[in-house]
Amino acid sequence: MVKNGLQLDDGSRVGVIGGGPAGSFFSIFLLDLADRMGMDIEVDVYEPRDYTRPGPVGCNMCGGIISESLVQNLAAEGINLPPTVVQRGIDSYMLHMDVGSVRIETPLQEKRIGAVYRGPGPRDLKEVKWGSFDGYLQNLSIEKGAKVINQRVDEILWEDKKPQIKVRKGEPQPYDLVTISVGVNSASRKLFSNLNFEYETPKTTKTFIQEYYLGEDQIQEVLGSSMHVFLLDLPRLEFAAIIPKGDYVSVCLLGEDIDKELISNFMNSPEVKAVFPPGWDFDAKSCNCSPRINIAGSKRPFDDRIVFIGDCGVTRLYKDGIGAAYRTAKSAATTAVLQGISVQDFEEYYWPACRNINTDNMIGQVMFLVTRIIQGQRIARRAVLRMTANEQEEADSAKRMSMVLWDMFTGSAPYKEIFVRTLSPAFLARLAGDLAISVTGR
Repeated sequence: MVKNGLQLDDGSRVGVIGGGPAGSFFSIFLLDLADRMGMDIEVDVYEPRDYTRPGPVGCNMCGGIISESLVQNLAAEGINLPPTVVQRGIDSYMLHMDVGSVRIETPLQEKRIGAVYRGPGPRDLKEVKWGSFDGYLQNLSIEKGAKVINQRVDEILWEDKKPQIKVRKGEPQPYDLVTISVGVNSASRKLFSNLNFEYETPKTTKTFIQEYYLGEDQIQEVLGSSMHVFLLDLPRLEFAAIIPKGDYVSVCLLGEDIDKELISNFMNSPEVKAVFPPGWDFDAKSCNCSPRINIAGSKRPFDDRIVFIGDCGVTRLYKDGIGAAYRTAKSAATTAVLQGISVQDFEEYYWPACRNINTDNMIGQVMFLVTRIIQGQRIARRAVLRMTANEQEEADSAKRMSMVLWDMFTGSAPYKEIFVRTLSPAFLARLAGDLAISVTGR
C-alpha cells in the first residue's frame, strides 16, 4: 500500500512533541491504526505540563469551547466526553449589542456545545470538581499504549537521515517520525530554526482571557447555560464572549491589538456589566493570560519524517481550534500508517486536509469583515437584532439569521457553508426588510 521508501514498520518509534489535543488525538489514531495493521509501534509524547495542577502549569490557554460537530465526531470514534470533563453544557447564546440583546436557542433543538477547561481550572481553584479536557485525552492515549515523558524538548537533531529528540540532561532519542503539536505560544517553537526545510511559523494575533470566580449557583442565576457573545462598536475588537464553566466564567477577547485600554472599555461597557452580578468588582480576577492564536497556517507543515499538526500547522480561523486539531491529527496519523512518512506522502495525503482548512479560513476572513461592518453601523446592528428576535419568537420561522450566528459563534459549520446560506434569496430578502425598518426607525 505504501508507495515510497519511507514508512512505519513493526517496531518503529514515533516522537510526539506536545501532549495537548492535537498530540493526543494523533497518538490515539496512530496507535489504533497501527494495531489494526498488525504493527507494534512505540509512541513517546513529550509534554512538560501537568494537567492535574490548576493554573499556568496545567493550562493550555484556550477559551475551551467544544463544538457539537466535534462532540459528534468524537462519539463516532468511541471518545465520549464524561460529565467530569464538560463543566457546563451550553444550550443557547445571548447576543448583546448596544441596541439590545436576544437569546438564540439551540437550532432545531439538536445542537449542543460544551464548555471545558484545558487544565483543571484557574490558579485559585477552590475545589476540584471537574477534570482537564487535555488530561482526559492524554489518558486515552496512554491507554492506547503511548508513553508520556513530562519533560520539555530542548533540541531536535538529525543523524543518519532520522530526527532525534533531546531533552535537558538527556541523551538524544532517535525516531522514525516526529510529530510536532506545540501550539503557537510554546517556547518549543525555537526548535524549528534547526529544521532544514521550508517551514514557516503561522501568522498569529493576540487574544485575552480572564477568569472570575462566581460560584455555580450564582452563575446559573446570572448567566445560566448560555454563552454570552458581544458585538460592540469598539475599535480593534473582533469578537468577545463570556463563557460559564462550573464555578467560574471565562472572558475571552479576540482582536488585532488588545491592550489595557480596550480591555477596560469592554469590561466597563453597560452590556458587559449587565451580565455580571450588580456591583461586581472586575479587579477580583482569578487569573488571566494573553495568548496568541493562529490566523494563517504554515505553507508547508511537513517534510520527510516530520509533520506539524494543530495550531503550529493549520487551524480554523478564530473558532473550533480543537476540532481542527482533531482533523489534522487524524489525517496525519492515517497518512503515516497507510501511506508513508515521506514529504511526498504528506503532500499528497495530509496537505489536502490542511488546504481545505486554509481555503475555508479565507472565506471566514470575509465573514468577519462583514461582522466588523455590522459592529460599526447602528442601523445594521438593529436589523440583525430585529431579524434574530423575530425568528426566535416565531415557532414555525426558518431561523436563517439565528443559524448563521450560531455557527459563526460555535465554529460548528465550515465558513463556506455559512457564507452560502447568507446568499440565499430568502435570507437576503428578510434582512433587507429589517434594514429598511431600521432606517425608518420603526
